[in-house]
Amino acid sequence: MPLFSKSHKNPAEIVKILKDNMAVLEKQDRKTDKASEEVSKSLQAMKEILCGTSDKEPPTEAVAQLAQELYNSGLLVTLIANLQLIDFEGKKDVTQIFNNILRRQIGPRSPTVEYISAHPHILFMLLKGYETPQIALRCGIMLRECIRHEPLAKIILFSNQFRDFFKYVELSTFDIASDAFATFKDLLTRHKVLVADFLEQNYDTLLGELILDRHNFAIMTKYISKPENLKLMMNLLRDKSPNIQFEAFHVFKVFVASPHKAQPIVEILLKNQPKLIEFLSSFQKERTDDEQFTDEKNYLIKQIRDLKKTAP
Repeated sequence: MPLFSKSHKNPAEIVKILKDNMAVLEKQDRKTDKASEEVSKSLQAMKEILCGTSDKEPPTEAVAQLAQELYNSGLLVTLIANLQLIDFEGKKDVTQIFNNILRRQIGPRSPTVEYISAHPHILFMLLKGYETPQIALRCGIMLRECIRHEPLAKIILFSNQFRDFFKYVELSTFDIASDAFATFKDLLTRHKVLVADFLEQNYDTLLGELILDRHNFAIMTKYISKPENLKLMMNLLRDKSPNIQFEAFHVFKVFVASPHKAQPIVEILLKNQPKLIEFLSSFQKERTDDEQFTDEKNYLIKQIRDLKKTAP
């Protein structure tokens, strides 16, 4: 018995119809209503192949054929690039299709992970989706599914686009900002060894972006008011990595140089006053050619030395 009856199109036909009608939607001419209907039907048919129905399992051969057609035709890219042109239910179908095909494995291999690794702009299109409200949450769902796979998480972490998270978590639309933060958190907590390596190499990217950038004054003010953050920086000043020590110094100096220190911050600095002066005097002495660093260090030593206990 054939896998597909005449009334049921095979994966190659579904992909061709979907691609042709997506091209019509892209043109935005008068034929879009009919094309939109065909896109919806094709996405439903595709979802049925991948997910099966209540009374039958997905046919393995058809799933493999559909996946290959999606890769070869570039349709996976087209669907994400033009997600805003698809109707509400269709957007949900694209998300389900994408996540389903991403989870597909052949033995130890994940073909879609390999495909996206070779076409990383797919990840960056999903990330940029946070800039378009009507597709932001759908892109977030697909992006988090990608992050489950370490090779894809690594591409995002070590890309220039990683910095875009800092603007997305501050978007004025609460739902989108919250979703971006959930994705950001996932990216920085899911793969422990990968993230440890990233933080070792890019410590300044995180704290530098958040604390030292003048646009993030409110974040900085809140951050330097918390004693646990000061304690963390003081510990990181003694980290085995000179790079981390140096970046921690740049955050530590904000605590010390602030003219409006919270009382708990003053108390910690006073409690450790002699030790801090001694420590900073010999801190990274090998940086003899860095005059700015030496000046900043001397300034901090003076600030700490001049701290006085407030009268009770």
